Amino acid sequence: MKYISTRGNFRKVESAEAIKLGMVPPGGLFVPEEIPRIDQNQLDSLVGKSYQEVARAILPLFLTDYSPVEIDECIEGAYNSSNFDNPDMAPLHKLDDRTYVMELWHGPTAAFKDMALQIMPHFLSRAIKKVGVDKEVVILVATSGDTGKAALEGFKNVPGIKIIVFYPRGGVSKVQELQMTTTDGDNTYVAAVRGNFDDCQNEVKNIFGDPVFNEFMAGKGYELSSANSINWGRLLPQIVYYFWAYLDLVAQNAVENGQGVNFVVPTGNFGNILAAYYAYRMGLPVHKLICASNENKVLTEFFDTGVYDRNREFIRTNSPSMDILISSNLERFLFEITGHKGEKISEWLGQLGAGGRFVVDPEVKDEISSILTAGFADEGKTLQTIREVNQKYGYTVDTHTAVGLRVYFDYVAKTDDHTVTVIDSTASPFKFNQAVLEAIKGREAIEGKDELDILDDLSAASGMEIHPGLRNLDSKSVVHHMVVDKDAIQETIKGILKLG
Repeated sequence: MKYISTRGNFRKVESAEAIKLGMVPPGGLFVPEEIPRIDQNQLDSLVGKSYQEVARAILPLFLTDYSPVEIDECIEGAYNSSNFDNPDMAPLHKLDDRTYVMELWHGPTAAFKDMALQIMPHFLSRAIKKVGVDKEVVILVATSGDTGKAALEGFKNVPGIKIIVFYPRGGVSKVQELQMTTTDGDNTYVAAVRGNFDDCQNEVKNIFGDPVFNEFMAGKGYELSSANSINWGRLLPQIVYYFWAYLDLVAQNAVENGQGVNFVVPTGNFGNILAAYYAYRMGLPVHKLICASNENKVLTEFFDTGVYDRNREFIRTNSPSMDILISSNLERFLFEITGHKGEKISEWLGQLGAGGRFVVDPEVKDEISSILTAGFADEGKTLQTIREVNQKYGYTVDTHTAVGLRVYFDYVAKTDDHTVTVIDSTASPFKFNQAVLEAIKGREAIEGKDELDILDDLSAASGMEIHPGLRNLDSKSVVHHMVVDKDAIQETIKGILKLG
């Protein structure tokens, strides 16, 4: 399996080099040259298998330069009872006969990013050896909240690697911020940026594409890589849980093998739903992919109109991990939808960079609409959905999952589509406990209290135990205090590494 650039501007590489590089050096993202297929007989053979066994069937198809033993070691090192508090890793919770919630938050940091970032360091450490890197690798991460802690947890104390995380100051929950700033490890660094997530992400991507800075870093003995979903090694493991969810539905007799299902994915950067799209292209029976956004609804409007326009107010919401206006992984999706037309992708991304918008061709929009639809939920609808789901089903969800559920309920009302559906639950409700408790108990339940005080109150109200990764955060020492300007990220990296 070779990997190519979405912009047709780089040589073909093996998966190890794609994972080590993170993104295409001249600009662009790595994608597989061909998408492998899983046929009906192979799906049949995987019904009833464990999450680890499903991973063993999927990952080698994309990691052809890794040996079976190496892949087994990666899987065993990531998906185990030490890292995840549920033996299924991503269990399905049944709301009713056609609606299931896939809980992707049973890893160490209470967010879906753990599903990929517990295994990615194993991929990367082996990739470094495979490609003969003789320099220390510096992982740069831009985060809207969850990727940061998941990456820090996955890479901390990994030999030969340093990790630097940038997050928007005031743009994450207090719990998310404390998870990052209390991270120990002798190779972890965290900086709050005066700006929003797009500012962080754009600067990190610019750094990867800056040949002068990369040459400077190489001269100092460092190479850059990424743990964001721009790195194929982050995106690939997410494909696994869509197969896992489908196979679990078959095992539960909720669907017959070969029967299509819907997946609803709350997303801002488009990586999580892109993984579902790759699973569909591999042969997973998918009826519809439903992209759910919050009030920063740039994706919803794009899929409705074919116009991607980031020239709008950036809104801070109660689902902050989706507060994004530039969805990096849309580039991969458009590359696949257009049949690998790199020149078209370069044209659109150039327009986005220069004027903040681009328009896809009508036939491209029609092709997208055949598999994907979209919707959004504002903050009020998000809280209302948390309350309704709690009252009707006795089940508690976080704000991002609530966005997905509201978009799904609206979709059913509009289309009368009663296909069996899986909604991605991307974070534990305890990670956004203030909004969740307000939804369940009313505004008075949170007045005068901060997020850490509310953890116990939410546990009592929901009947759920506090996620282990969030307990005792207030007793941990804050070890990362940096606050930087958005145009000082490059200099911050030099300062952290003590480079002149």
